[in-house]
Amino acid sequence: MIAPVTPQYGGGSLADVLPSVAGALSVPNEHNLLGLPPAPRYAVLLLDGLGWNLLRRNADAAPYLSSLLPTGRSLTAGVPSTTAVSLTSLGTGLPPGAHGIVGYTSIVPESGALLNALSWDAPVDPRRWQPHGTVFDRIAAAGVATRNVSKARFDTSGLTAAAFRGSAHRGADTVEDRLDATRFASREGSSSLVYVYDSQLDYTGHNQGSESWQWRKELGAADLFAQQVRSALPRDAVLVVVADHGMMDVAPEDRVDLDAEPALTDGLRLIGGESRFRHLYCFDGAEADVVAAYRERLGDSAIVLSREEAVGRGWFGGVEDRVSPRLGDVIVAAIGQVSLVASRRYPHEAGLIGLHGSLTEDEMAIPLLVDAG
Repeated sequence: MIAPVTPQYGGGSLADVLPSVAGALSVPNEHNLLGLPPAPRYAVLLLDGLGWNLLRRNADAAPYLSSLLPTGRSLTAGVPSTTAVSLTSLGTGLPPGAHGIVGYTSIVPESGALLNALSWDAPVDPRRWQPHGTVFDRIAAAGVATRNVSKARFDTSGLTAAAFRGSAHRGADTVEDRLDATRFASREGSSSLVYVYDSQLDYTGHNQGSESWQWRKELGAADLFAQQVRSALPRDAVLVVVADHGMMDVAPEDRVDLDAEPALTDGLRLIGGESRFRHLYCFDGAEADVVAAYRERLGDSAIVLSREEAVGRGWFGGVEDRVSPRLGDVIVAAIGQVSLVASRRYPHEAGLIGLHGSLTEDEMAIPLLVDAG
């Protein structure tokens, strides 16, 4: 079995990036754990889906980003290695066990429904679901002009409220708009932080695969965009490039369809998470049988744990009492090159090629690249 990557909360994870930026911006009581260079202005560019291993394997397609590799390093995403979890860890500086967004989908214990944390499709107040202040709050309170540049539709999303409150959102749907917004935001006040998000690489990887020519072409576009962001910044600004997770491709023949195997749905009331990292919510008394069934079916291709076992391994960091019931009664992390689809429940997901969410190095290792100008 491939050894899982342990998330390095407080020692080199995505959650450590903004607290380190805050320290580099001289915000009081913030610790620059990652040793970022002191500067009055910072821009953080997050390229969704740009894994550390993917960048190194395709360095020739990304000359600007690869030029930063010698002085860069890898960090770990949190668990699960998926966008909603990672963005909230970035914004709050907290592991998922504290901020409470624990998967692409997870149960709302009060209602028994699933919440999709990207589309925020359940009537849940994001400020109660994730009650902690953000690093943006603290940076803004110190007098630093703080902006969040992403698509306009994200302005009113629950995830934005949960992860990025404290930053003024600037909707920008084109590359030109994002660059203009970055150019403006990075020159506000005497000190500034601008966060810029781009999702196209992840979208292409999901639909075409991260080993496809289309993905390499999109990496080239992301590389150009990163270089343009650097050029848009004033000379006294530092650019930090990070990602939320990596990606691996899974062939159709390696998909395990839970909806086609009754032994894998017996005892389940809900199937959450995503195809590389499943939260399984069981009927009372069924947990042990579900664990046994999944271990027998998947063998060394997955790690199958009870909630208590997964928490004990530190996958989610310290887990607050309000968060624990959101985790699956049984948690299945794919380690081999397999996916756990549910073709009837989630037909769109069942057709994706590039996937993430689990604890392999390809999914967990993300870049920290710094260009001080």
